[in-house]
Amino acid sequence: MEKNLQGHRPGSPVRSGIPEHGRIPKYYAVKARIADLLDELGEGGTLPTERDLAERYEVSRETVRQALRELLLEGRLRRSGRGTVVAGPKLEQPLSLASYTEGVRRQGRRPGRQLIGLEQFRCPPDLAPGIGAEPGEPVWHLERVLLADDERVGLESTYVRVARAPRLDVDFQPDSSFYGYLRDSLGISFGEADEKLETVLATPREALLIGTPPALPMLLIHRFSRDQDGRPLERVRSLYRGDRFSFTTRLRAE
Repeated sequence: MEKNLQGHRPGSPVRSGIPEHGRIPKYYAVKARIADLLDELGEGGTLPTERDLAERYEVSRETVRQALRELLLEGRLRRSGRGTVVAGPKLEQPLSLASYTEGVRRQGRRPGRQLIGLEQFRCPPDLAPGIGAEPGEPVWHLERVLLADDERVGLESTYVRVARAPRLDVDFQPDSSFYGYLRDSLGISFGEADEKLETVLATPREALLIGTPPALPMLLIHRFSRDQDGRPLERVRSLYRGDRFSFTTRLRAE
């Protein structure tokens, strides 16, 4: 336990999260010891029960439970059936114009999407400028659950003018890349996009669709995209599990 409580491993928080006065909560000390156990078990390894951990570290089950809650929120653990197992590394999604499909494939995972709904509605005034529509014009709303190796990891809502993709409900395969469809079937390429990233809690409906507890932190990305000619094209609202995703980007000096 010494390396977790007093040392500093590369990539870990400074002083491993210990306050300057050196006193740490009991649950945090247990969390550090369980983290070492996870390294020993390896990805997919089954964690001992709360009772066994409480006896091993000579603490209450509530102390163990609090440590496990944090490890679950951080994505170090995941529920599997009636047990808890060591989770694999988080998916790294680039902040770029590459699609979700391309980003997941680059990491050797199998991307997928599950259709929730595809419907038309009249464009409200607040949405119109972002997708280049007139208020009241027909707009598509495409909603899909994001999958990685059949694991539900996010929820994606896409808004685009019906005039830009008039046969979306006929020609598009819902489990495929929307960007690939625009490029290959309609000759529309993406030129640039504005994105905003924030942390949120999922609504009860979103948590049910993604299969997570409502208290799990989510990463929310709002994207407004423009085509190769600079015309507004789509608005996308993407909700990603905070315990399964991290985002990367490369910065350059102007």
